[in-house]
Amino acid sequence: MIGERIVQRVSSTRAFAKLAPHVIPALDRAVHRVTRGRVLLSAQMLPGVVLTSTGARSGRPRRTPLACMPEESGRTWILIGSNFGREGHPAWTANLLAHPDAEVSWKGADIPVTATLLTGEERAAVWKTALAFWPPYATYQARIEREIRLFRIVRR
Repeated sequence: MIGERIVQRVSSTRAFAKLAPHVIPALDRAVHRVTRGRVLLSAQMLPGVVLTSTGARSGRPRRTPLACMPEESGRTWILIGSNFGREGHPAWTANLLAHPDAEVSWKGADIPVTATLLTGEERAAVWKTALAFWPPYATYQARIEREIRLFRIVRR
């Protein structure tokens, strides 16, 4: 699809990595709230959830719109801590490491979930699938030193 390739090319740029983290989540949160959880703007290109996790330090609820890779027809999901290819892990990944029980809003339904950080061979297999799913993840990984965290979230 031509439009998808253009979006992938744009999302792989450093300019996108600087601008997107400030614009996309704010727009997603607003649209999600107005549509009562039925619409995420970013999900028009990639599937998405709104993750509600517990702050690692604050202990307060944190809502983060995220692209996801659904598995098993939406029974489990992969969350990719790419942070748009910027240094530093996104805060939501630290939240899940500290407090793995969370909630996702998926297609208007709030679902309690538990997150597991993927490591080793399991991570390697899922990473290959993620690169086929959204090729810009390879660009993100290539420009940073840290290993991008991958989480599998499952319904509780």
